[in-house]
Amino acid sequence: MAAFDDLQGLPVIQVWETVVARAVHGERQSLAVVELDPNAVVPEHKHENEQLGIVLAGSLTFRIADETRALGPGETWTIPSNVPHEVTAGPAGAVVVDVFAPVRADWDELERSEPRQPRWP
Repeated sequence: MAAFDDLQGLPVIQVWETVVARAVHGERQSLAVVELDPNAVVPEHKHENEQLGIVLAGSLTFRIADETRALGPGETWTIPSNVPHEVTAGPAGAVVVDVFAPVRADWDELERSEPRQPRWP
């Protein structure tokens, strides 16, 4: 395993129809740059993984448990393990960074495509 990589060289993971991610995995955590298309909807879901994130570009409406917030660049979130959450991207879409612990092993089964130019940076 290489210690370094470049975002544009990572495979594109199709997480939802309008959401893709590029991820790097350590022994105990995953870091993903996630691109959401304009008005993309990530339906309510939950997972074992604790999740931290930050908006790099665009905007989101994020619901975690019973709290909903509109977020833009520089704003963050914290989602404890197994807490339901959902996201709707704004009209320009969004690019975010998510960190998951433990590793998102469930993403290993998702469809991948060849690397391509990311929307960020």
